[in-house]
Amino acid sequence: MANRPTPKDQVTKRYWNPYVAGVSLGGVLFLAFLLTGSGLGASGGIARLVVQVVKVVAPSTVDRNPYFAPIGGGFANPLNNHIVWMVAGVLLGGFVSGVISGRSRVEICRGPRVRPAQRLVLAFIGGAFMGWGAAMARGCTSGQALSGGAVLSLGSWVFMMMIFAAGYALAYPFRRFWL
Repeated sequence: MANRPTPKDQVTKRYWNPYVAGVSLGGVLFLAFLLTGSGLGASGGIARLVVQVVKVVAPSTVDRNPYFAPIGGGFANPLNNHIVWMVAGVLLGGFVSGVISGRSRVEICRGPRVRPAQRLVLAFIGGAFMGWGAAMARGCTSGQALSGGAVLSLGSWVFMMMIFAAGYALAYPFRRFWL
């Protein structure tokens, strides 16, 4: 698994101009508000998928859990929400984009001194913290920062500043994993 780009990678890995990508993302966010009445988000879709899995395995747990019950308690179908399909569309669109641009392959992006298993454990721990934080904040970076920030929600701006602060605070101690 190569970590350094080869000349072939540099030819096939052309990314969008960040300004064009940012303006396009703003257009997508506007269309999401216009068509669905809400902004973009991912953690809500993942939470609904988790509730569906729990509902299949242990249905009474969903009814008793104060976090799960509003999403899928009783006869409610947790997957019957536009955000589930938005997340599915993001995954499918990302995959199709990767295939079209020649960037799709199985790999583990890591620093030169980190083993693949170590990288996966770190990614899982980071993802768990992010998921916990998204549940506590009632939204992830896309829901809070993009959608909440676009409507000037004070809580979303505080969330976004805390994400940046945590990123800068942890970048130095964790830099050895990437350098």
